[in-house]
Amino acid sequence: MAEMTPDTTHSAAVAADWSLDPADAGAYERVARTLCTGGHGHIDNPEWVARARDAWEDVPLPLRRAVRRFRRHSGPNGTLVIGGFPVDQAALPTTPTVPGSVQRRPTVPAAVLTMVACGLGEPLAYLAEKSGALVQDVVPVPGQESFHGNAGSVPLSFHTENGFHPHPPDYVIFLCLRADHDRQAGMRVAGTRQALSRLTRASRQALFAAEFITTPPPSFGPDAAASEHEVEPRPVLSGAVEDPDIRMAQFVTSPLTPRAAAALTEFGRACEATARTLRLTPGDLVIIDNRVTVHGRTAFHPRYDGADRWLQRTYVTTDLRRSRDHRPDDDHVLAR
Repeated sequence: MAEMTPDTTHSAAVAADWSLDPADAGAYERVARTLCTGGHGHIDNPEWVARARDAWEDVPLPLRRAVRRFRRHSGPNGTLVIGGFPVDQAALPTTPTVPGSVQRRPTVPAAVLTMVACGLGEPLAYLAEKSGALVQDVVPVPGQESFHGNAGSVPLSFHTENGFHPHPPDYVIFLCLRADHDRQAGMRVAGTRQALSRLTRASRQALFAAEFITTPPPSFGPDAAASEHEVEPRPVLSGAVEDPDIRMAQFVTSPLTPRAAAALTEFGRACEATARTLRLTPGDLVIIDNRVTVHGRTAFHPRYDGADRWLQRTYVTTDLRRSRDHRPDDDHVLAR
C-alpha cells in the first residue's frame, strides 16, 4: 500500500491509496452478488447482515489484509481510499432526489459496503437519522442546497459523525457510485494526528477539558436538538494525550469558555492546514477512522437530471455490545 503525502492546501486532490486489480474486483463482485439473491432480502435484516459477515471471509485476501491493517492502526491520515470496486454505471438507476433516501433492498454496492463494514466491526445506524437504515444515500436534494448535511451542496464544515451521541461510530465508509458532473465535489479529510502538532500546549489542554457542547446535526431533524444527548458538556479530545480521540463538529460544537473558543478556532485552522481533498470517482471506497479524523465537503452544482453525485454511506462500530442499552432486540439500530 503506497504511503500518501498529505496536502498542504485544501484544493489539491488525492487519488486512491491503492486499487483492486481487475481479477480481485471481479471476485468481490461475484461474492457481493450472492448477497443479492435468496432469502432475507432486506439489508436491515440481522440475518442478511450475518450473511454479509460470512461472505466477507470469501473476498480476496489483499482487501481483507488491508482492512485488517487499517483497523489495527489507521495511520497518520486516519483515512484509507481504495479504488476499483464494482459499480456498473450502465445498471445504476437515476440518482435519488428525495430527502432521507436510503437503501433497503440488496444491491451490489450495498453488499460491498456491508461486507467491508463487517471486516471492520459491525454496521450501525441511528433511528433518528435516515430512518435507521444501515446503507444510506448521500445525494443532493432539490430545495436543500444550503442544508448543512448530506442532502446539501454548499461547503460542509469539518466534523466527526455523531459526536453528540454516547455511541458515535468508530468508522464511516463511503462508496462513490457517481461523481458530480463538473468534478467539483471533494471530500475533505483531516487527521488529528497531523493537526495536533500545530496546536499550542494551552490549546491542547483546553480541548481535553469538558468545556464544549455538541448538539445533534441537522440530519437528525429538529426534534433531536432537545434530546438528552446535548445536555452534558464534553471535551473535544479524550484518551491518550499523544494520540487522542476526537468528537467535534464545527457547525454544532459550541465552546463554553473563552479558552475553549480560542482552542477550537486554532484547531480548525490546523485542520485546514493539513487537510486532504479526495475527488472520488465511481468505484472509490473511503474508510474514515471517525475516532481520529474529521471530514467535510467542498461545494458543487447539482443539475437534478438523474446523474448527480451519489455516494452511499455506512457506519461501523468495533464493539456492538457497548451500545446494547440503546438497541432494542439487539439489532444494529440505536433507537435513542
